[in-house]
Amino acid sequence: MIVSLSTALLLGAVLGLMLRNRYLGPGGAAVAALFGFCLASTGAAPAINDALQSLADSLSRIG
Repeated sequence: MIVSLSTALLLGAVLGLMLRNRYLGPGGAAVAALFGFCLASTGAAPAINDALQSLADSLSRIG
Protein backbone atom coordinates (compact mmCIF):
# COMPACT_ATOMS: atom_id res chain seq x y z
CA MET A 1 0.00 0.00 0.00
CA ILE A 2 2.90 2.38 0.69
CA VAL A 3 4.17 1.97 -2.87
CA SER A 4 0.76 2.60 -4.41
CA LEU A 5 0.21 5.65 -2.22
CA SER A 6 3.58 7.17 -3.11
CA THR A 7 2.99 6.40 -6.79
CA ALA A 8 -0.41 8.09 -6.61
CA LEU A 9 1.16 11.15 -4.94
CA LEU A 10 3.90 11.31 -7.57
CA LEU A 11 1.46 10.99 -10.47
CA GLY A 12 -0.83 13.55 -8.82
CA ALA A 13 2.06 16.00 -8.59
CA VAL A 14 3.00 15.44 -12.23
CA LEU A 15 -0.62 15.87 -13.29
CA GLY A 16 -0.89 19.05 -11.23
CA LEU A 17 2.20 20.47 -12.95
CA MET A 18 0.81 19.54 -16.36
CA LEU A 19 -2.46 21.27 -15.56
CA ARG A 20 -0.66 24.34 -14.27
CA ASN A 21 1.51 24.58 -17.39
CA ARG A 22 -1.47 23.81 -19.62
CA TYR A 23 0.22 20.82 -21.21
CA LEU A 24 -2.50 18.26 -21.71
CA GLY A 25 -1.49 16.25 -24.74
CA PRO A 26 -1.30 12.47 -25.02
CA GLY A 27 1.24 12.38 -22.19
CA GLY A 28 -1.16 14.24 -19.93
CA ALA A 29 -3.94 11.82 -20.72
CA ALA A 30 -1.67 8.89 -19.89
CA VAL A 31 -0.62 10.48 -16.59
CA ALA A 32 -4.27 11.18 -15.71
CA ALA A 33 -5.25 7.58 -16.47
CA LEU A 34 -2.35 6.16 -14.45
CA PHE A 35 -3.18 8.53 -11.58
CA GLY A 36 -6.76 7.28 -11.58
CA PHE A 37 -5.71 3.64 -11.51
CA CYS A 38 -3.18 4.24 -8.73
CA LEU A 39 -5.64 6.29 -6.70
CA ALA A 40 -8.23 3.52 -7.03
CA SER A 41 -5.83 1.05 -5.44
CA THR A 42 -5.17 3.18 -2.35
CA GLY A 43 -7.16 3.37 0.84
CA ALA A 44 -8.68 6.66 -0.33
CA ALA A 45 -10.82 4.95 -2.97
CA PRO A 46 -13.87 4.23 -0.75
CA ALA A 47 -13.94 7.80 0.57
CA ILE A 48 -13.70 9.21 -2.95
CA ASN A 49 -16.47 6.90 -4.17
CA ASP A 50 -18.69 7.92 -1.25
CA ALA A 51 -18.08 11.62 -1.90
CA LEU A 52 -18.87 11.27 -5.60
CA GLN A 53 -22.02 9.29 -4.83
CA SER A 54 -23.17 11.97 -2.37
CA LEU A 55 -22.51 14.66 -4.96
CA ALA A 56 -24.46 12.74 -7.59
CA ASP A 57 -27.37 12.24 -5.20
CA SER A 58 -27.41 15.93 -4.32
CA LEU A 59 -27.36 16.97 -7.97
CA SER A 60 -30.16 14.56 -8.84
CA ARG A 61 -32.36 16.09 -6.11
CA ILE A 62 -31.75 19.61 -7.44
CA GLY A 63 -32.63 18.81 -11.06
